[in-house]
Amino acid sequence: MKLLRIWFMAIVLAMTPVFALAGTLVAKVDVSQQSMTVIYNGKVAYRWDVSTARKGKYTPRGTYTAKWLSKDHKSSLYNDAPMPFAIFYSGNYAIHGTNQISRLGRPASAGCIRLHPKHAAILFKLTQRVGLRNMKVQIRN
Repeated sequence: MKLLRIWFMAIVLAMTPVFALAGTLVAKVDVSQQSMTVIYNGKVAYRWDVSTARKGKYTPRGTYTAKWLSKDHKSSLYNDAPMPFAIFYSGNYAIHGTNQISRLGRPASAGCIRLHPKHAAILFKLTQRVGLRNMKVQIRN
């Protein structure tokens, strides 16, 4: 009887759509405004200042799916610069926290999208909650 119950539960779980359990998350970045709007399950949840690429650098535009997470990341390209709560979405590009909080709201990065560390932690946890494939990053001018 116990085996039958386990088998039944396995079938029910296998037939339940993952997106129905996970939710959706979109981080919309407006480069011209140096801002991010976070949309969680179809509703605006947060609006935050960001820093994107400074002069001579580039933040790629487009729509991406989150690829991988790194809570305590250090940059392999920029002298082990801290990148807390990093959400990588395209190659070496990520949304992450910064210790240069005073520069948020204007271009300052080498191409990543910088956030206040508290905001980066919130976005990181939401991404964990919905899953990588349900987290989109949209970057526009």
